[in-house]
Amino acid sequence: MDTRWLGLVLHAAFFLLLGGALARFLLRHPGEPRTPWIIALCVVLVVLHLLGPKAGRPGPRHSAWLALVVVVWMVLVVLAPSFAWCAVPLFYTGLRTLPPRAALVLVAVLTVFVVAAQVQLGGRFDPNLVLAPPAVAALATAVFLQMERQTDRQRALIDDLLRTRRELAASERREGTLAERERLAMEIHDTLAQGLSSQRMLLQAADRVWDGEPDKARAHVRTAASVAEHNLAEARRFVHDLAPADLARGGGLDEALRALAGRESGAQWTVRVQVDADGERLARLPGRVQSALLRIAQGALANVREHAGASGAALTLTLLDDEVVLDVSDDGHGFDPAALPDSPVERGHGLPAMRARLRALGGTLTVESRPDEGTVVSAAVPLGAPR
Repeated sequence: MDTRWLGLVLHAAFFLLLGGALARFLLRHPGEPRTPWIIALCVVLVVLHLLGPKAGRPGPRHSAWLALVVVVWMVLVVLAPSFAWCAVPLFYTGLRTLPPRAALVLVAVLTVFVVAAQVQLGGRFDPNLVLAPPAVAALATAVFLQMERQTDRQRALIDDLLRTRRELAASERREGTLAERERLAMEIHDTLAQGLSSQRMLLQAADRVWDGEPDKARAHVRTAASVAEHNLAEARRFVHDLAPADLARGGGLDEALRALAGRESGAQWTVRVQVDADGERLARLPGRVQSALLRIAQGALANVREHAGASGAALTLTLLDDEVVLDVSDDGHGFDPAALPDSPVERGHGLPAMRARLRALGGTLTVESRPDEGTVVSAAVPLGAPR
């Protein structure tokens, strides 16, 4: 839009200067033999300028058009020096469309013609007529070239900004992909993997007592079927990033923890639940906090069931003034937390998944354990934590 506006201004200036010079010539030199040639050359210049936009973008065709305009103008200046100032629009046309060196050569040639025409019009040598046109041409050229440099720098900055925005968008897409993979890994570990592990243990127990105690075997199978049904509901919900099924029933976090404890308890071990919290305040906890604490309880109990060899575990939910704390304790054989492998692949997704969930909520995870003394996993989430 700016380039088109400048082109229109240059064309208008050229036509005004050409019309003023023609009027001056006709008023001062009426009836001369060169008058028809002057008028014809002016008409040719007008036609060439009207055809200028059709010459296309800067290139060989446009350079040929500009060369023809300059030649016709030079012939016109030789016949009538008063047309010399029509060179000013030609300065800018050459600077806009020609390579820098060719443009400077054109400006120099046009300036020489303007000086010669002014001296001829003055009738005598005048230093002002000799020095003024080159000074004006140099000033106009310097201003134009400086503007071009600034335009190039601005264009480069805009290109850098656009490239940075594209790179930032690509980085955000990659981070979003990684975050979604981490979410899916945690959800699969806390739901499907744990459910499948429970089903395997129940079916193995049923297989061991199938011949001697068929009623007990059937009870194991029914429990495994119940776990499978619950896992199916969980799978459907986490695919759509919804709340855990126990929370979706509307009973709140305390009821969800009790439902979890009921499913986990069996002949091998029992899980107790203790809630030290005001029911109304507990119900006002953000949904993401409740979902994260329930998933952490699921992951911690899965670790107890698979690795601790415990006969009992306890879930304790405490709501303080500034934070909510979930403690998962067991009476298993314990371990040395400092001896855990550093590799997430070696140590599984349990503890890393819990820490990732709490990190997203501004919370912390503490693991206290000693060999043969059981384990306590404590998850604390500050109230009003950043989402």
